[in-house]
Amino acid sequence: MIDRTKELGTEPIGSLLWLYALPSVISQVISSVYNLADRMFIGQGVGALAIAGLAITMPIMNVVHAFGSLIGAGSVARISIVLGKKDYVWAEKILGNSTVFTIIFGAVIFLFGYTMMDPILHAFGATDDTIAYAREYMYIVLPGMVLTTVTFNLVGLIRATGYPHKAMYILAGGAILNIILDPIFIFNFDWGIAGAAWATTISMATTAVISVVHFIKPSSFIRFKRHAWAPKVYIFKNITMIGLSPFLMNICTAGVVAILNIQLIRYGGDMAVGAYGIINTYAMFIFMFIFGICMGMQPIAGYNYGAGNFDRLSEIYKLTSKVCILLGLVGSLVGCIFPEYIMRAFTTDSSLIEIGSSAMIYWVIMFPLIGFTVVNSQFFQSIDKPLVAIITSLSRQLIFLLPLCFALPQVLEEMGYDGLTGVWLSGTISDVLGATLAAVLLYSQRHVFYVKE
Repeated sequence: MIDRTKELGTEPIGSLLWLYALPSVISQVISSVYNLADRMFIGQGVGALAIAGLAITMPIMNVVHAFGSLIGAGSVARISIVLGKKDYVWAEKILGNSTVFTIIFGAVIFLFGYTMMDPILHAFGATDDTIAYAREYMYIVLPGMVLTTVTFNLVGLIRATGYPHKAMYILAGGAILNIILDPIFIFNFDWGIAGAAWATTISMATTAVISVVHFIKPSSFIRFKRHAWAPKVYIFKNITMIGLSPFLMNICTAGVVAILNIQLIRYGGDMAVGAYGIINTYAMFIFMFIFGICMGMQPIAGYNYGAGNFDRLSEIYKLTSKVCILLGLVGSLVGCIFPEYIMRAFTTDSSLIEIGSSAMIYWVIMFPLIGFTVVNSQFFQSIDKPLVAIITSLSRQLIFLLPLCFALPQVLEEMGYDGLTGVWLSGTISDVLGATLAAVLLYSQRHVFYVKE
């Protein structure tokens, strides 16, 4: 067995970040492109209300991703630390146990989602005009989301065990397959929003199968072993303590998006929800670059933390921060300068374009600060600092955005301004406050760069 992760403790940090982050960025961007393609094809081929219906499903997707990240992100961070300590048997147990737990969580989500579909959609802001689109999409996609949680976990472990390019090929292949199937199912087969759902589900199934095959092959560095399948409470605890940060962040995102949808309907109607769906899609496209960089950083940070290489740990943090803040700045400038062009890529509806173009600037202006916050959350998650990671990741949405999206619209209306502007402005202010808290927490944890606790 050849240890493919030794280079994480010896090679130059800049080269390693490029080696691990570039495949992650490419796969994340391609995945984001297929999300963009979904919305573009639906918007152009089905209509503005379908876009709004699809926006309603986003919180549900976030909940599913939350359970995927609870195990997936936690197992990736934990296996990186374990590999830094050269404990390969423990690494195999993390692989086997995380796969079992992922399948169990996925099955529970599937059963609950199917039995409670309409109440869930209504709770997340569906109206009589949009629920049919949301329901049709989710009934098809939800079974495939079980496979998504498996893929999320296994692809991350493929990357963490020394195969960053293979992880990229798997995710990119699934995304490209989705992009190819979308227009065929939506336009050629005339399946409408169901066509986008089937394209997504087939792509999810394909990536899951390929990921499983990797860990079956004898040539893989870490692979499925019989001794590793038996569920162990201590492994579940080790994984979930680290994975709790992204899990809570995704759950929080789902809840906040649902509340934002309700507030948007209250002050702007279905078109405001549709506009937010497009703006959020653009935001996720930009942040796929940032998340990709952070995904490349995580195995490097975790490995060197486990090995006690604290100078290298400091170096990878600083480099990742610079890159992600710069990417946030680029995304902010593009969104502020070309908001109307971005909206027109998704819809021809003039009212939707007008609402979204004016709202986008509020939502994207502070992208560099969000980039800084994301790096801090991902970094502390990687080095087994779950509490700091949780506070950092939840601060922007739960502590700041949630109360602001209620308070600001009322304040502005009392001052004679449009309440809808208050909903959009709540995002801008919460970005600033969240980054400020992240900086304070980073300063409080500065000792981790120098000595081991």
